[in-house]
Amino acid sequence: MTLSENDLWLLSFYRSSEINGALFFGRVARTLRPSPLQADVTHHFADEAQHAQHWTECIEDLGHHAAKLPGSYQDQYLEAVGLPTSLMEVMAITQVFEKRVIGQYQLHLRAPDTHPRIRQTIETIMEDERWHVKYVREALQQMAQRYGQERIDAALARFTAADEEIYAKTLAEYGERIGFLRATDPR
Repeated sequence: MTLSENDLWLLSFYRSSEINGALFFGRVARTLRPSPLQADVTHHFADEAQHAQHWTECIEDLGHHAAKLPGSYQDQYLEAVGLPTSLMEVMAITQVFEKRVIGQYQLHLRAPDTHPRIRQTIETIMEDERWHVKYVREALQQMAQRYGQERIDAALARFTAADEEIYAKTLAEYGERIGFLRATDPR
């Protein structure tokens, strides 16, 4: 299959985002004290790196090499909300982002004419993404005693609002590249 320039860009965008996720979670994992959360964050780091490899292999199986992109979706988070100031904020922003990833991949799976190799890659990655949402949700529940549920809810609301702005900006900037996904978005 020959990928269109837009398809190659989108798969490379996914790959770039997974690389950024791996780098981020690698840094977080290094800072945590030994604990179940440290193990989960380390697992998350490894998953993100593997997801980047899955996208690399998918792109190559389709006869291309990943495009070098200037940035990723997550890069815009720092601009919109700044650096997380606590582990709770790291988990809250992760929860919001992982839900966005699942939603994006679900849209892609619903898109007409999604190549079976791309579909296979998304379905493989989605298994891990669901676990990411689950362990982060559980971590945030455990953090409620320390931070208070109201503070966690406020962080989730702030990061969700920022994510919605970032997604809208991404669609405005790259909409022609991912227009086929808009047709599958039920919103």
